[in-house]
Amino acid sequence: MKTGLLSVVMPIYNETNIAVGVERVMSVLKGADIPYEIILVDDGSRNDSWNQITDLAMKYKNIVAIALSRNFGKEYALCAGLDNVNGDCCICMDSDMQHPPEYIPEMYRLWKEENYEVVEGVKKARIKEKLLYRICAKNFYRMLNKMSGIDLQNASDFRLLDREALEAWKSLPEKVPFFRGMSSWIGFRRTQIYFEVSEREFGETKWSMRGLIRLAIDAITSYSSVPLYLSTMFGAILMIFFLVMFAQTLYMKINGHAQGGFTTVIILQLIIGAITMINMGIIGLYIKKIYEETKGRPRYIIRKIVKKETSGKNEIN
Repeated sequence: MKTGLLSVVMPIYNETNIAVGVERVMSVLKGADIPYEIILVDDGSRNDSWNQITDLAMKYKNIVAIALSRNFGKEYALCAGLDNVNGDCCICMDSDMQHPPEYIPEMYRLWKEENYEVVEGVKKARIKEKLLYRICAKNFYRMLNKMSGIDLQNASDFRLLDREALEAWKSLPEKVPFFRGMSSWIGFRRTQIYFEVSEREFGETKWSMRGLIRLAIDAITSYSSVPLYLSTMFGAILMIFFLVMFAQTLYMKINGHAQGGFTTVIILQLIIGAITMINMGIIGLYIKKIYEETKGRPRYIIRKIVKKETSGKNEIN
């Protein structure tokens, strides 16, 4: 039977009342008699989130506060937290308590007693989300599954990773991370636990439509080359269409029935131009991915780490 420390990683950006959520997590873990540490990562917040986090780190010896040098994004904040995990297993969760901490003891039990190396938190339903968001999310995950073979339907960042699974995840060299996809790709013995998404206890969502679209594009281009094949398919379809038009035009010319085709020419030019621009855009996205990977920059930069040592002194790096 496994025994070991559980690390809880929580990225934070412009949140309020952070202590309420953190102390709720601590209460659940203490009640379940689970040894733990909590890693709070401030992703360049513009409010007083860092002050709230450092207050918690100075108050409790099992809380680590990490400040990034600027706002890198949630995926990068998760990376910073996971790279500083000391536990034998770790759980990633949102600080707004939409991932209910009451499910953590069962996830920990599945790891400790049943030897699962990855325990995925799966949303029971998306009924609390806006209709447009649900439709977009459903179609995105369906498309990603068909393109890459990775099934992330109703998946979330709320998941537990064993130390071995975490080390495998950390070995992946992508500079543009997609935690859900990467932690699913690594494999390992895994199971799922279904949870009800809670209402946000405080604050507002930090995700904009632009941010979600960017995340979707990064996810698709990171795990599938199908869009590149679509460019070739567009070209093949156009070639067939052009051959038919060429044969028809030549036939009409030979038989003396040729007429002015100004409208047809304009339509063809618009179609060709649109498809050309789409293909250039798709290729450009993959060139952008290559460019980002070859720059060799770190995923994030840590400005400061604050934690309370067992001696009672506060350590600031």
